[in-house]
Amino acid sequence: MSADGATPTGPIVITEGPFAGWTTWSNGADPFESTIGPFCFRVTDGRALCAFEPKPHHLNGGGTIHGGALMSFADFALFAIAHNALRDVKAVTLTCNSEFIGAGGLDAWVEAEGEVLRDTRSLVFVRGLITQASRPLLAFSATLKKIGA
Repeated sequence: MSADGATPTGPIVITEGPFAGWTTWSNGADPFESTIGPFCFRVTDGRALCAFEPKPHHLNGGGTIHGGALMSFADFALFAIAHNALRDVKAVTLTCNSEFIGAGGLDAWVEAEGEVLRDTRSLVFVRGLITQASRPLLAFSATLKKIGA
């Protein structure tokens, strides 16, 4: 909560634990991400690196990371990757495509990186790759719709 008792809506810096110094939008601002995360990111030289630590509740019945968890993480990563294009506006995911490449487990952090392919007045086109210990798990691409300042 912020000083006025409201749930924070912007990015917040994590101050403790394995992701200390990283940034998230969780902590209640996005109830779904707060439940399944935390999903985190940090920006270095203008590029975002996103990560989360998989836990047993991220697994499917086969013992690997659930596809829905990876797709949710990809949706989070889109906004971190597009942080410069979205600096003064909010946005929503208009389309999101994903291709499963490999299975993940509990053995290492899951990471995502990517790039903005094009930034227009109203749309941002993004693509990225989710990996675990350098193994590709999911490729994704999406279009974000800017919805105003």
